[in-house]
Amino acid sequence: MVKKFSKNINLNYSELDCNLALKPSMLFQELQDIASQNADDLGFGFSFVKENNLAWYLLKYHMEFNSYPKNIEKMTLETLSRGYSRMFAFRDFWLYNNENLLGKMTSTWALINKSTGEIFPFKNVPQNDNFTPFEKQTDDMSYNKIPLIENVMREKTFEVRFEDIDVNKHANNCNYIIWALETLTFEERTRKIKTLDVNYKKEITYGETVVSQVEIKENQTNHVLKNAKTDDVLCSILVEWE
Repeated sequence: MVKKFSKNINLNYSELDCNLALKPSMLFQELQDIASQNADDLGFGFSFVKENNLAWYLLKYHMEFNSYPKNIEKMTLETLSRGYSRMFAFRDFWLYNNENLLGKMTSTWALINKSTGEIFPFKNVPQNDNFTPFEKQTDDMSYNKIPLIENVMREKTFEVRFEDIDVNKHANNCNYIIWALETLTFEERTRKIKTLDVNYKKEITYGETVVSQVEIKENQTNHVLKNAKTDDVLCSILVEWE
């Protein structure tokens, strides 16, 4: 049986915003790092995908916070590989400060053939006792549906920098939340995040331009990121604020 993997994190000032809250991009980075480390330990991480000309692509996040991380110096992040269906793999996360559960997250991933760009079926992955079929549980979280934006209220553009590119040579997923939230005002950003849903749809590469748009409805902000040249949707994000 696959066990939870745990990591203690001492927060640096560079990871906090001016309100001493954890920057969302830093949370995304920590989730990505612990997922990668745990996948390596279980035998289906970076070494495995590199040898087989594959890449892990993050498709979705759903996050729920009892108390968004703020005014804390350390936290513990736990993760559990939930296994796979025919085309997708699943992973959960839990975030603690001491014994207090700050939040929990679920995510969906796919293996991509780097030569063809197509999803690699998990039936073709070599047998691994640490990577088993997904089994649904009664306390599983559900993704919120992200509606289409009806009224673009603000818009900003960003050029993809070399610094934004990851090992797969496209913009790392952590940048998407930065681009999305930059459409909000300083005052709007002082609120705590209650829930957050992200749907990643397409990649973007160095030198291209991202258009970030937002629609605001009471305590929800609905974000979409597009490729400025093609108008393709890169990512949709829905945030509920306290």
